[in-house]
Amino acid sequence: MKNILIGRTKEQETLKKAYQSNESEMVAVFGRRRVGKTFLVRSVFEEQINLEFTGVQNATLKEQLTTFLFHIQRYSKLDTKLTKPKTWLAAFLQLITVLEEEKTDKKRIIFFDELPWLATHRSGFLKAFGFFWNNWASKNNMLIIICGSAASWMIQKIVKDKGGLHNRITRRIYLKPFDLAETEAFLKSKQLKLNHYHTLLIYMIMGGIPHYLKELENGKSAIQNIDDICFSEEGLLFDEFNNLYAALFKNSENHISIVRALATKRKGLTRAEIIKQSKLSDGGGFTKTLNALIHSGFVSSYFPFSKKRKTMLYRLTDEYSLFYLQFIEKNQRNVTGAWQSLSQSAVFKSWSGYAFESVCLKHIQQIKNALRIGGIYSEHSGFVFQGDKYLPGIQLDLLIDRNDQVINICEMKFYQKEFSISKSYAEQLRKKVSIFSEVTKTKKQIFLTMITTFGLLENKHSQGLVDNQLIMDILFEG
Repeated sequence: MKNILIGRTKEQETLKKAYQSNESEMVAVFGRRRVGKTFLVRSVFEEQINLEFTGVQNATLKEQLTTFLFHIQRYSKLDTKLTKPKTWLAAFLQLITVLEEEKTDKKRIIFFDELPWLATHRSGFLKAFGFFWNNWASKNNMLIIICGSAASWMIQKIVKDKGGLHNRITRRIYLKPFDLAETEAFLKSKQLKLNHYHTLLIYMIMGGIPHYLKELENGKSAIQNIDDICFSEEGLLFDEFNNLYAALFKNSENHISIVRALATKRKGLTRAEIIKQSKLSDGGGFTKTLNALIHSGFVSSYFPFSKKRKTMLYRLTDEYSLFYLQFIEKNQRNVTGAWQSLSQSAVFKSWSGYAFESVCLKHIQQIKNALRIGGIYSEHSGFVFQGDKYLPGIQLDLLIDRNDQVINICEMKFYQKEFSISKSYAEQLRKKVSIFSEVTKTKKQIFLTMITTFGLLENKHSQGLVDNQLIMDILFEG
């Protein structure tokens, strides 16, 4: 069954406008691996792509040029066989010759996929590509689409290039993973009938990555699918972790060290704490590695409520990486029913709480809309107070600081049924609100907001304490 393109409305519109414009266009498409960049381009243009070149991972210059020539030769109408180029400049000169054979007023599309694998160090690709664009393609009604999974590489080498490609990108698309609404639509297109709880659970494990989600099979429960995909040796996500980072980054062991460090702390880590935990050296190399993880969507950075730059925190926000390190890596025994057993453990409770919080943070606009504050300017952040000799430490994972003189303190709870606030938890919540008010000296009204899977079970402890309660369904709003 042919896969259907779900969502991506703005991205489709960007590509179509580039094709319909009256001048040559160069569109850069970037985003993390497996997010659906190639599928997007192919789905929008289908048979309209004239030439498509895909870089080969870890291939030599000679091997890349051989595959490039193969595609040019197939497109060429020349009777003579093209000679094998020895440099990228020679290869692009051949491409120009072949394209000039075809006399047409129609815009032609050339798609360069996995560009970082083509433009390896000292290959000369980017210089030759810049020559091709500046001296020919930009003047001949072309749509050039360049795509790469190494988002940080694409940004530094293409978008921010100071050489021949400087300011040559006419449009850019940063393709993000599906949100929950798009995930639900994707699963429905595959005839998968999962309720919001099980869809949310799948999302907490796989994120909104289409390549992972398409592994789900109809007729199986969420638990059966998770077992087969994550804990079976034949499952895609059983050993995806190392392949994922190695395909994206050089010296990926450094990226993995940072990811492993961040997986140890729910609240996130400062730069100094990451360096200490990962045992990596401080300096420009570390900064580059950390930024690469941020640009590729694996790590998020945020300022706590105090907004002091030295307290910038970094969190691991790639769902699969967190799940792999918490469960798959530690349980690679190919045991049938592994997830059914693990999902009843105390470790599951801890992981699911953190994973649900991360999902909520990625759906902050849906939360604001549900609170009916979507039109009010607000900023969201976390808050950490380490404690002093007068007050104990507290951590608040989500604050919504509003311009209408209100702050929502959001507590997020992943639970398999209605959540009941106990006497001790109610006291803990009151203490958090009190300490936050005391430490920040805020004059704003504070509303305590509970975000749960199935709602609150009303009791004497929740009455007069909780100002707003939201359930998981609101996260699925488009």
